[in-house]
Amino acid sequence: MSEIKLITPVTDDVIKKLRIGQKVLLNGVLYTGRDAAHKKLVELLDSGKGLPIDLQGQIIYYVGPSPAKPGQIIGSAGPTTSGRMDLYAPKLIALGLKGMVGKGKRSPDVIKALKQYNSVYFAAVGGAAALISKSIKKCEVVAYPELGPEAIYRLEVEDFPVIVVNDTLGGDLYEEGTKKYAIS
Repeated sequence: MSEIKLITPVTDDVIKKLRIGQKVLLNGVLYTGRDAAHKKLVELLDSGKGLPIDLQGQIIYYVGPSPAKPGQIIGSAGPTTSGRMDLYAPKLIALGLKGMVGKGKRSPDVIKALKQYNSVYFAAVGGAAALISKSIKKCEVVAYPELGPEAIYRLEVEDFPVIVVNDTLGGDLYEEGTKKYAIS
């Protein structure tokens, strides 16, 4: 299977073609957000207020980057465990969020929302934070600077490597992998 290049923002048509196990190179803009930022976003939604970023067609990367060293755009930028965002993710997916990047399994509610609203979950390789950061060409805080590394950043990326873990059909790479190597 060859790598697929995606340019953000993405549409339903593009997302619906993705299948678990496919290697994808993301290009364009990714937003970052961890649990503290997600909580703030959902609180805004719950109070009837608008969000500081437009999620339509966008992808959120679950990361809290370390500070950049002199001459670097960003510090280490490895994925964080996605399950911490599971409480908030379905509401953001319903708003048009087309993808999330992290590591680890997602809850049944998130998987249901992915199917219902045509979104996908990608995994980035944990432990490869320095390598991943080389794909990030620009980085700026766009919301919640008081959260430090957990602020929402706007990243411009080139060939940011990810793998499709959950697709719009309900496929789950973690489940399939487990079945493939299970001893009967």
